Amino acid sequence: MTQQPQSQSPESPEGTRPENTPVGPPPEGLAQQPAPSSSWSQQQPQDASEHTAPLWYDQTRMQPQYPSYSPVVPQGPGGAAPTASSGAGPAHPSRPRRLAELGAIAVVAAVLASTGTYAVTRTDAESTTSARTSSSASSASSAAAPVAQADSSAPNWTVTAGAVSPSVVAISVSSGQASGQGSGVIFDTKGHILTNNHVVAGAGPAAKIAVTLNDKRTYDATIVGTDPSTDLAVIKLTNGPRDLKAIALGDANAIKVGDQVMAVGNPLGLAGTVTTGIVSALNRPVTTSDQQRQQPSDPNQQQPQQSAGEPVVTNAIQTSAAINPGNSGGALVNANGQLIGINSAIASLGSSGASSQSGNIGIGFAIPVNEARSIAEQLISTGKATHPYLGVGSKDAVVADGSAKRAAAVLSNVVSGTPADKTGLQAGDAIIAVDGNSIDGSLSLVAQVRQHTVGDKVTLKVVRDGKSRDVNVTLVAKPATNQ
Repeated sequence: MTQQPQSQSPESPEGTRPENTPVGPPPEGLAQQPAPSSSWSQQQPQDASEHTAPLWYDQTRMQPQYPSYSPVVPQGPGGAAPTASSGAGPAHPSRPRRLAELGAIAVVAAVLASTGTYAVTRTDAESTTSARTSSSASSASSAAAPVAQADSSAPNWTVTAGAVSPSVVAISVSSGQASGQGSGVIFDTKGHILTNNHVVAGAGPAAKIAVTLNDKRTYDATIVGTDPSTDLAVIKLTNGPRDLKAIALGDANAIKVGDQVMAVGNPLGLAGTVTTGIVSALNRPVTTSDQQRQQPSDPNQQQPQQSAGEPVVTNAIQTSAAINPGNSGGALVNANGQLIGINSAIASLGSSGASSQSGNIGIGFAIPVNEARSIAEQLISTGKATHPYLGVGSKDAVVADGSAKRAAAVLSNVVSGTPADKTGLQAGDAIIAVDGNSIDGSLSLVAQVRQHTVGDKVTLKVVRDGKSRDVNVTLVAKPATNQ
């Protein structure tokens, strides 16, 4: 097997962590990254370099400024924003290696309302874009029925909007330090609302949460469970009404690039806003990270202490539907009104200097509904979620697959006793696909594993000594020490 490896991050059995992050269990599959700054300004962008705005809409305007990252290939660990693969094309030989213990990584994603999160994705041209983020359901009879479209090639979006809007809510979170708004979807008729973790954690643990329904009725809500690792959370209405309309759940595996979709949410505090577009890409590895995460309050300080967060990796749905700050936790639905994703991040133009919060440029990202549903059901049932685990460390490389060269996630270590170890995987093996979906690097492998659930069987296409073979692996629950 011929490899053209990249520069490698220092190896660690538990993976690496971004620079300037608190010591603790690190995420898997990520290289060290610089921590963005936390001051804000209302100045206009001075250049066309890209970054993204949080989907959390901060009413206090206490919004942190993030450095922009020029659309070039990063030169090494810590030298630029974290990157994610495009899902197409081989890795460039100069790309940095990302080393960590692979699995569905557990990271912290709680964000103060006065801060935001950022996400990163690499385009097919290898440019770097930074982004900021912005009990089981009751029986199917309690959920909204799918919309019947007479012509699937020309959907009647008026009908879709009418069916979906009653199942999407506006969420307001406030505390003594900050306040902000986001979105959510009605998961069941018992009053459970599915949203992003960074929405409800945005104003701190003592925050008051209010949920406004489409008909303008407002109810208090409490947190049922949060999963910072996937940036998902479930809250529940206090003394909610009996006429709640749960959203119809779709299947993210059934959607295709080019399918028409609608985003529904509360952008910029404008509740009930709908926008349409298409599915621009699937299996887009996107990294979202806290700008700051909440720490226990210091009695001598006015606000909770802050520390840099670590990134979350999502195998995201990319959409052209207009998504803006405040859309976090809202619905991305198909023409039949079925939920296919939870809107969570956007890419937007920014500057290397001070910048204000940016808006939509037609590149938005959603957490696939299959992953969101699994996490929501676990949070409702137990208040916490488990994540699938493979048990390897990996780095980016280009390998020979017959006469062709392919991007891959090359294993740097295999943890003893893990699913990877039990199936005979070893250091030096190159994973080029998971269940037929191409892998173009370490981050892509993390995202592919993350979208599964504990107990799923996956097929890895592995290149060893220039020859490829399929390896079947059953994912297990990530050990508590790695959560």
